[in-house]
Amino acid sequence: MGACASSSRGNTSISLSFLLLLAISPVITLGRSNHGKNQKSAKVAAIPSTPAVQAGRAAASSEMEEKSSFTWRIDGFSSLLDKQKGWTNSGYFEMKELKWYLQLNLKDRKSRDERDYVSLVLVLSKTSDLKPDTIVEASLKLLIYDQAYGRHSEHEFSHQFQTTQSSRSSGISCMILIETLMEPSSGFIVGDSCVFGVELIKLTTAKAKHSSGTLHVQKINGFSAREAYTWVIDDFLTLKGRCYSPEFEIGGRRWYLTMYPSGIDGNEEFLSLYLHMAKPDGDASLQNSGVLVEVSLSIKDKVTSNRNTKTGRCQFQATEDCDGWGWAKFMATKSVEDWYLVKGSCLIEADVAIVGSSKME
Repeated sequence: MGACASSSRGNTSISLSFLLLLAISPVITLGRSNHGKNQKSAKVAAIPSTPAVQAGRAAASSEMEEKSSFTWRIDGFSSLLDKQKGWTNSGYFEMKELKWYLQLNLKDRKSRDERDYVSLVLVLSKTSDLKPDTIVEASLKLLIYDQAYGRHSEHEFSHQFQTTQSSRSSGISCMILIETLMEPSSGFIVGDSCVFGVELIKLTTAKAKHSSGTLHVQKINGFSAREAYTWVIDDFLTLKGRCYSPEFEIGGRRWYLTMYPSGIDGNEEFLSLYLHMAKPDGDASLQNSGVLVEVSLSIKDKVTSNRNTKTGRCQFQATEDCDGWGWAKFMATKSVEDWYLVKGSCLIEADVAIVGSSKME
């Protein structure tokens, strides 16, 4: 069916215990939160303090008072790279009184790119004490640290985290080519250690604007109403822009049609045609309620009833003057002129069968 016309991603967590068994004993250690401080780290290990790093820290010192951040240092990183595909999760950490974790994909891909990337995302933990209808709106920066020169790979963006399983990840990731990461002169890996992190710049929480709907579909022969309405169009060739039919009633609801003789999207080759349900006035029982309908819209001539018909099934809500359902390219305008006009006039018919009801909550 045509467009609506307005009348107005479980994660495969890689166990990190294998690192404890290696001869070199590489480990991924996840430190506790530094209570009373915004800066958190997964390991107490100094990043080489080069002049570039010192300068970067000095410039950011005042900003860090406003931020919460977490760094995740992975020792024996090359051993991790040798493992199978899948996500590696950090431990939980707290920022702005919410629990989070980082996810690292060591063999990620970009669209139409066969090269391997390391990617990093932030995830809001499901253990965070949030109501189901809460949205966490955050401005943040994901980082892969250049430990030698301070030329970090970073990605700053804003994202809305929600409490549903599929909406807790930032989705957007900080990505870097594995070849670039492994380059000895790059500074990303020092002593077989790699450092990842997140800086939370701003965070607000809000209640989600949430609505739900329940649709009750009747049996095929259980139509509560099926009627047809005919709209007589006189002087079709003189019509411009959007045209409205008079309102009509079917199944206790008021309806109207809109027609765009030259097309709703500016494509003058096609006629656009839509059905709308009018907002109910006065009757409280009809407010925030809707119906599922099977609708057939037709254009036919006044003499032979030769017709062109399109049929669809759609749900209408009465919460406001309803957007229409129909077809932007109902038929070619020239075909209307050649086959359906009698002395410049034609008929438009709406056959509406109500087959279900719905309610917004």
